[in-house]
Amino acid sequence: MSKRLLKSGLIVSAMTLISRVLGLVRDVVVANLMGAGASADVFFFANKIPNFLRRLFAEGAFSQAFVPVLTEYHAKGDLDKTRQLIAKASGTLGVIVTLVTVLGVLGSGIVTALFGFGWFIDWWQGGPFATKFELASLLLKITFPYLWFITFVALSGAILNTLGHFAVSSFTPVFLNVTIIGAAWFISPQLSQPEIGLAIGVFLGGLVQFLFQLPFLYRAGVLVAPKWGWHDPGVVKIRTLMIPALFGVSVSQINLLLDTFIASFLETGSISWLYYSDRLLEFPLGLFGIAIATVILPALSRKHVDAHSQGFAATMDWGVRMVLLLGIPAMLGLMVLAKPMLMVLFMRGEFSPNDVEAASLSLFAYASGLLNFMLIKVLAPGYYSRQDTKTPVRYGIIAMVTNMGFNLILAPFYGYVGLAMATALSAFVNMALLYRGLHRAQVYRLSAETGWFMAKLALAGVAMVAALLWQLDAMQVWVEWPLLTRIWQLSYLIGLGALAYLLIIVLLGVRPKQLKAGTE
Repeated sequence: MSKRLLKSGLIVSAMTLISRVLGLVRDVVVANLMGAGASADVFFFANKIPNFLRRLFAEGAFSQAFVPVLTEYHAKGDLDKTRQLIAKASGTLGVIVTLVTVLGVLGSGIVTALFGFGWFIDWWQGGPFATKFELASLLLKITFPYLWFITFVALSGAILNTLGHFAVSSFTPVFLNVTIIGAAWFISPQLSQPEIGLAIGVFLGGLVQFLFQLPFLYRAGVLVAPKWGWHDPGVVKIRTLMIPALFGVSVSQINLLLDTFIASFLETGSISWLYYSDRLLEFPLGLFGIAIATVILPALSRKHVDAHSQGFAATMDWGVRMVLLLGIPAMLGLMVLAKPMLMVLFMRGEFSPNDVEAASLSLFAYASGLLNFMLIKVLAPGYYSRQDTKTPVRYGIIAMVTNMGFNLILAPFYGYVGLAMATALSAFVNMALLYRGLHRAQVYRLSAETGWFMAKLALAGVAMVAALLWQLDAMQVWVEWPLLTRIWQLSYLIGLGALAYLLIIVLLGVRPKQLKAGTE
């Protein structure tokens, strides 16, 4: 079991790595084109809204509810009933998401006013930034259909993952990055407002991803015509699980939208600085946290169906160990190397050294919560695989209220950085509640061996930070260096940190078998 999970995790991580690298290239291109000014703020806003809804309708709540039910059907070995479930689930979801998409396009001004209220007020009063509201409403009309495409992309990915075909869904996001890069190079230069070209790239990215997965569904024998099935027993079970999960699984996204709402009242550039720092955070989160969660959800669902409680806990423990192993150095590395990374990736064209300084502060704050974000991705499937969506909802409500409270306390003093700090703190609250719930239910308890494992990794992390600080030059020196020198120096620091971390964990007795023992 451990070898299969590890192999699946490596496949997902490899495909995700390609996607995340291209995602960084995309952000480099966008930063060069627009920097962190008003146009960038508006584009990131218009891109964030359909992506938030994507997490609700597709990758988040729906996937967490759909995969356990599909696994249950698939485990019975009746392909016809599995195909019927897919047809009725896709048809029902398709009708709902079509209505939402149409309403979103027609009511883009209302959506913009709701989440960008500061811009709306400025427009209403005829202020100097009134054009932000008008432009955001226009861009939303172009980007909102992305929600329709990506919902079916996520549905297809959930099906293929359940069948053990992890590479396809993990590779699919590459096409979004490619289309946005292509739009930035070939469409935006032809327009007076380059952000419109980027919005077109988002639309095309959704379409290409949708078309890419269809042949793989056909080959797997699960490409079926969608049917309306609101009262189908399988669909009833999915929507019963999904309704509370709509909130619970998307707490972090709701928190980010609250950040956007508040940031619309702050100085120009706030949304962009938060976006660029969040993108760097998403790289290790997607590469490690989401990849591990992707492969353990079907595994945990099978364990639950087969009533293997011991194997269930062991699989959870494996996921936690992998997150700790990879998350601790990623978190500390982002915090220490925030400015060098932002300089190497984005400081060119319209992205200035002042933008680097501003974005590095929010990146430091976001990165402090990276390990908690990753653990949430692993602990939450412990509930969803057992078809328990109500408990995470309660925890999600507490975490969101906590985030709002932290926002009100920190934003007046620290501005956009306070928003990032609040998000990181609420992630800790959410993670702690999820673990406590599993512990109290006697579903999963951190083993003593994993506790010692975590302590050793923490010591290795301290050694890594010391090594990086020892070799890190002053930021003024970095600004004066040419790009190639910055790239070389950053690569050297990353290699040094990785070497120091690996050396210490080996000296402390960490061995590869400890990453397998939890799932044997």
